[in-house]
Amino acid sequence: MAPSTVAVELLSPKEKNRLRKPVVEKMRRDRINSSIEQLKLLLEQEFARHQPNSKLEKADILEMAVSYLKHSKAFAAAAGPKSLHQDYSEGYSWCLQEAVQFLTLHAASDTQTKLLCHFQRPPAAPASAAEPKAPGAVPAPAPAKATARQPACGLWRPW
Repeated sequence: MAPSTVAVELLSPKEKNRLRKPVVEKMRRDRINSSIEQLKLLLEQEFARHQPNSKLEKADILEMAVSYLKHSKAFAAAAGPKSLHQDYSEGYSWCLQEAVQFLTLHAASDTQTKLLCHFQRPPAAPASAAEPKAPGAVPAPAPAKATARQPACGLWRPW
């Protein structure tokens, strides 16, 4: 039988902790069990491949999750790191696809037409790193002032 709230107020802090401990422990166990169940659902296909018709214990689920993560990490490392240029290109492509998809959902306006036209041009190459100069080297003459490249669609830019 749970003590009434008046009786709880009269208890010392040590007695309150003794009453609270089982409740806190049950909440902790519930969180652990919930997380293990989520792991089981996330890795359901992996479990079916390794142990198709067996009842999985919590330890089995944790071991399989660790094994899967190690395998995934090793696979990602074997694929090799991506270059910054490759990351930039993938990000640009993804952003471009999202923007075009958004623009095509709405009725075409002059601004949307200009943006779509702008997106059809190839992206500008990322700036290359400056090459170090040898000491005492004569700097190369500056190229003649190039004419500003006019956008094909006359895209307005605020800068």
